[in-house]
Amino acid sequence: MTTDNIGGSVQVSVLGLGAMGSALSSALVKAGYETTVWNRSPGKADGLVAQGARAAGTAGEAVGAGGVVIACLLDHGSVREVLDPLAGELAGRVLINVTTTTPAESRELAAWAADAGIAYLDGGIMAVPPMIGHPGSSILYSGSADAFDQYKPLLDVWGTSTYFGEDAGLAPLYDLALLAGMYVMFAGFMHGAAMVAPAGVTARQFAAMAAPWLTAMTGAFEGFAAVIDGGDYTVEGQQSLVFSSLGDLLAASSDQGISTDVPAMVQRLIQHQIDAGHGEEGFARIIESIKQPG
Repeated sequence: MTTDNIGGSVQVSVLGLGAMGSALSSALVKAGYETTVWNRSPGKADGLVAQGARAAGTAGEAVGAGGVVIACLLDHGSVREVLDPLAGELAGRVLINVTTTTPAESRELAAWAADAGIAYLDGGIMAVPPMIGHPGSSILYSGSADAFDQYKPLLDVWGTSTYFGEDAGLAPLYDLALLAGMYVMFAGFMHGAAMVAPAGVTARQFAAMAAPWLTAMTGAFEGFAAVIDGGDYTVEGQQSLVFSSLGDLLAASSDQGISTDVPAMVQRLIQHQIDAGHGEEGFARIIESIKQPG
């Protein structure tokens, strides 16, 4: 790991200037970091240069300019395509990869970095680009503890920084697990909006009802978690799987002429446990259907 910037200005290079890469770069420039930026297609750096960033003509030039290199590219394949030829130039530097990757891909990249003498930190961004540098932005990290500790002030420019340990795959695992909850919730909202649309209710009107209701329902997570961790789905006070059956919801959806794909997925998880003889146990038991598919 390079140490020439300890106690002085940190030289940062950002590879990839899509919406997120540009937001990360802009936040660094505004925070006073000397920032070099590179993008495969030309022109993406113009706005950042106007803010005070330096544009590099090649990825190699960008890497050479920074003790800390941020990769924010399309996917794992593009990260390897850009970085593999630059392993020698990256040696002794810190690589922070905030490209969305699977845990296995992050571990693979961490192993590649270790072989090349690169300090590696993986980041999962829990924010959309306009949130970067503002309250509510959160980024999850795993990998090199030394890199996280040394550059935490830089990382905190983007949002709340949380470290999960040396296993580089943990941050993307948390990232994708949290996204799973988000996307299924979004799909549920859209299903509800589609249900009420034939009655003349706009999606905006439905959102006004759904947002406070769903926010209140997230309070149930802690209770579900306690039951799941305890492994006892017979604890009193739980809503039973039989009572939780979504038959009426599916019927009403069909009556409205819309797809039942979203609630049918949940009903399959419920029915699998009912068919296995667990109908009087709590709703949280559907996690067993998820953990043991089929």
